[in-house]
Amino acid sequence: MKVLLANKFYYRRGGDCIYTMNVEQMLKEHGHQVAVFSMQHPENAASPWQEFFPTEVRFKPGKGLLKAMLRPFGTKEVKQQFTKLIDAFKPDVVHLNNIHSQLSPVIGEIAHQRGVRVVWTLHDYKLLCPRYDCMLDDRQHCVACVTDKRSCLRHRCMKHSWLASYIGYKEAQTWNLERVSAFTDAFICPSLFMAEQIKKGGFDKHKIYHLCNFIDTAKCQREKYDKGDYYCYIGRLSKEKGVKTLIESANQLPYRLIIIGSGPMEQELKAIAGSHITFAGQKQWADIKKLVGQARFTVLPSECNENNPLTVIESKCLGTPVLGSRIGGIPELIDEERSGMTFTPYDHEDLKDKIRQMWDTTFDCSRLASGSILQYNEENYYRQLIDIYQK
Repeated sequence: MKVLLANKFYYRRGGDCIYTMNVEQMLKEHGHQVAVFSMQHPENAASPWQEFFPTEVRFKPGKGLLKAMLRPFGTKEVKQQFTKLIDAFKPDVVHLNNIHSQLSPVIGEIAHQRGVRVVWTLHDYKLLCPRYDCMLDDRQHCVACVTDKRSCLRHRCMKHSWLASYIGYKEAQTWNLERVSAFTDAFICPSLFMAEQIKKGGFDKHKIYHLCNFIDTAKCQREKYDKGDYYCYIGRLSKEKGVKTLIESANQLPYRLIIIGSGPMEQELKAIAGSHITFAGQKQWADIKKLVGQARFTVLPSECNENNPLTVIESKCLGTPVLGSRIGGIPELIDEERSGMTFTPYDHEDLKDKIRQMWDTTFDCSRLASGSILQYNEENYYRQLIDIYQK
């Protein structure tokens, strides 16, 4: 089978990128031919298909902003480059991932018009919410745009900017339910929560498939499951991730916390963190494997509706239980008191109480790792994905 994977970035930037590159490798290992369509970017991995990538756009003031503002609607360059790739590769399936804004759904429409099956893995809520995350602000959840996209304008949801919100609104109007449904044969939802939200948005339930993410489980193999005297957070340091709530709670507890990652709140968080909280910065997998693998547990304190976070899956496969906020798709990944616990998002007292409980609870880490590796390995995912492709 010939599969064309599309994602706006082609480096290990976030969960959508890691997923896309993992799927590429998995399909190749099973003998399929795979092409990639992405946007040019200085950090991209090398690809034999990069000559087809449209130029990079950045949504920042200055030269090139107008070009960036037009990109979400399907520009001539994207159409031409993708059409050239379709003609050169002749795929059986086009598998879309995170394509909005920098590439746009126009590529799915082109594929459909050429008689190519279109499968779309949904990594966020962009088809329902112009802001991607169904949040009215940093703390208030909102589903108004599911039925009325003008809500984005009224509340200036995009970066608190009228212009950015107007572009988001017009983008949602352009790539509306009817148009997107017409060219997409299957929507893959990594979480049951996501699947339910997409159904509520009016999408055909017969096109919606729940398929939990997978990881390269071979990289998670460990000889022993020894634990250190610390717990950790791994991820982006931004408001929606709830890291400030975590640090404010951790400040009132005696346990050592290691923060792995970087982001726009890094300096603010360092300023309020106690001496027993360490900021490790960005890390490569070898360091992540050691730090997360030897942690007593990891915490995912998200305050937005996470879809199917790979950090939870990776932690479990390393034999490290997870304390996660009870929001979005996170609870689906945690078996209470066997693979971790959950707490009420934003609630400092509940978070502190659960951190104490996690610290004092003995988990069977070897069993957690072996069970998780069986559950989230690529062979299980491959069989289900190919079945969706063939349908």
